[in-house]
Formats: sequence, structure tokens, C-alpha cells
Amino acid sequence: MFTANIYLAKFNFILMFISDPQTHEKKDTLLSIEPGLMIWTILIFILLLVILKKYAWKPMLQSLKDRELGIKDSIEKAELIKQESEKILAQNKELLAKADEEARKVIAEGKEMAEKLRNEIVSKTHEDTTRMLHHAKTEIEREKIAALNELKDEIANLAVKAAGKIIDENLDPEKQKKIINSFINQIPKN
Repeated sequence: MFTANIYLAKFNFILMFISDPQTHEKKDTLLSIEPGLMIWTILIFILLLVILKKYAWKPMLQSLKDRELGIKDSIEKAELIKQESEKILAQNKELLAKADEEARKVIAEGKEMAEKLRNEIVSKTHEDTTRMLHHAKTEIEREKIAALNELKDEIANLAVKAAGKIIDENLDPEKQKKIINSFINQIPKN
């Protein structure tokens, strides 16, 4: 502000030298009104306004409009990008939900298949065990019958031999008991 006052004072001093010598003799103050100076000031101000309007304000206003349009375009692009990103985010969430659902479905199917397979294995094992047990029982029964038949044949042979000895010796009852007991002792204990 102080430097502006200095420049105005210098400008006023230069105008005093340009003006009439009579005005030079007067004591001018800053508040005195001079019509010549006033006209020149108004003319310079109008000229300055015209120059500024032609060379400064139009380009400044145009650059402000361009900047405003650029900012508006940037905001619109940002809104479009925001909408697109929200759309992509929604699609990603949807895909993630589908993938999660698919994973749960696969896990459920896997559990179901494992349960079914386990049941099949248990059923087959039970059937195999039952069949093997039945086969073992029939085998044991067959071996038992064969052993009993063999034992009967052996007893029959022993009885025939014992009867033959008894007939051959014609012994008394005590000797007969003794012979029978000895034959019984000869029978295998199996």
C-alpha cells in the first residue's frame, strides 16, 4: 500500500511538470480537484478497461470456462467410473456368493457320496462276514458229521472185534467187561 502511494505521488509530480506553469505556482494538495487531471485519469482508466477486456478478461474468462468444463467433465468421468466400479463390485460379490454356494454344494455332495460309500462298504462287509460265518458254520458242521461218521465206523469196527473176541474166548462176564474197557481205552479221545 505504501509503495502504491509512492508511485501515485511520483505520477502526480510528473503531471505537475507537464501541466501549465501557472498551476505550478499554486500549492496543490492531493485532495484538490483539477479538471484536466480528472479527464486524463478517466480516459486512461477507460483505455485500461478496454485493453484489459480485449486482452486479459476474455482469455481469463475463457480459461475459467474451460477449467470449469474440465472440472465438470472430470466429475462426470469420476461418477461414471464410480458407477462402473460399484457395478463391478456388485458382480464380484455376486460371483463370490455363487462360488461360495457352489463350494457348499460340492462339499455337501462329497459328504453325501462319502456317507453312501461308507454305507455300501459297511453293508458289503456285513454281507461278506455273514457269508463267511455261514460258510465256516457249514464247514464245521460237515467236519463234525464226517468225524462222527468216522467215529461210528471206528466204534462199529471195535464192537465187531470185541464181539469176535468175546465169542472166540467165551469168557465169563468179568473178563468180558475187562475186554470192553480195554477197547474203550483204545478209542482216540478226539
